Amino acid sequence: MPSTPAPSAVKAALKDQVIETPSWGYGNSGTRFKVFAQPGVPRDPYEKLADAARVHEFTGVAPRVSLHIPWDTVEDYGKLAAYAAEQGLTLGAVNSNTFQDDDYRLGSVTHPDPAVRRKAVDHLLACVDIMDATGSKDLKLWFADGTNYPGQDDIAGRQDRLAESLAEVYARLGDDQRMLLEYKLFEPAFYTTDVPDWGTSYAHCLKLGPKARVVVDTGHHAPGTNIEFIVAFLLREGRLGAFDFNSRFYADDDLMVGAADPFQLFRIMHEVIKNGGLEPERGVNFMLDQCHNIETKIPAVIRSVMNVQEATAKALLVDTEALRAAQCSGDVLAANGVLMDAYHTDVRPLLAEVREEMGLDPDPMAAYRGSGWQERIVAERVGGQQAGWGA
Repeated sequence: MPSTPAPSAVKAALKDQVIETPSWGYGNSGTRFKVFAQPGVPRDPYEKLADAARVHEFTGVAPRVSLHIPWDTVEDYGKLAAYAAEQGLTLGAVNSNTFQDDDYRLGSVTHPDPAVRRKAVDHLLACVDIMDATGSKDLKLWFADGTNYPGQDDIAGRQDRLAESLAEVYARLGDDQRMLLEYKLFEPAFYTTDVPDWGTSYAHCLKLGPKARVVVDTGHHAPGTNIEFIVAFLLREGRLGAFDFNSRFYADDDLMVGAADPFQLFRIMHEVIKNGGLEPERGVNFMLDQCHNIETKIPAVIRSVMNVQEATAKALLVDTEALRAAQCSGDVLAANGVLMDAYHTDVRPLLAEVREEMGLDPDPMAAYRGSGWQERIVAERVGGQQAGWGA
């Protein structure tokens, strides 16, 4: 007879889950052609945190918020952290920005001009200062650096510049702080990208030291890439630092996680759980990185959090003993069947029970709709400059 995980253990894991939401997910965003404004969108980082607090209020598993600098620049970061605490939140990863300045047209930390590299590194060091002020533990780096044409720059030389820049920033980190290095296959550079894949990120992290980890953004891979293999490998090596959860149909679409391929999200979470990625000591940060271009912001973030919860619940229900037995006996169909049985399980009643046991409404989307928060922010947030890309 198949053995299933104890319901109490599954529920405990779901209650302990932590999903970090992005400050920019609450602002205006759009395509390369148009940024779409919506009524009630935050006008400053404090209003972003107020909205993030509603996501945590109704899901119970989203107590951390990523910052993006300079989009979330304030005069007093200690005050911002205190406000987050008042809202029941903590400030998570500090995301740097070395891609929205004219000086970075040919790159930032890999730019051929040492003065531009100095400017970029100084920005990264300033982000570490913000980490000190907010209590953040993670510096998250994504570089748009690369080239568009053969011969434009020295490919190996750019790797040298990258390594030198990263080493200076790494040396500035505190004992309990980490560097999370993201990668992206292409865009905005179309000939070479300086950190195009997990192998490049992993190689730099190995040279830097144990406080450097790889970020897996689920939208940053070539079509057909087996992301769960990357996850399993990095967990095995102790170098998986964080996820940027989103969904894609074509490239870096930044859609709600699980929208395009919920089965892939389940497969990823299966590898996470099987390889100990939910254990707090592994330090894997489960972050959302999404742009809600046409959908209302807060409900979209809530839905994304719920999608991650559902994939996690299904992965927790995998009969690992039966799976291992089938694998050891070479029974390909039985092994696949174990995974499919878990994936096809309707976990919504289980998650409703979990939320009720946590003192929450079993339906977070309905609870938010009934809270009146959306109507309140639309009525109150009139005038001023709405937050969005670049603000």
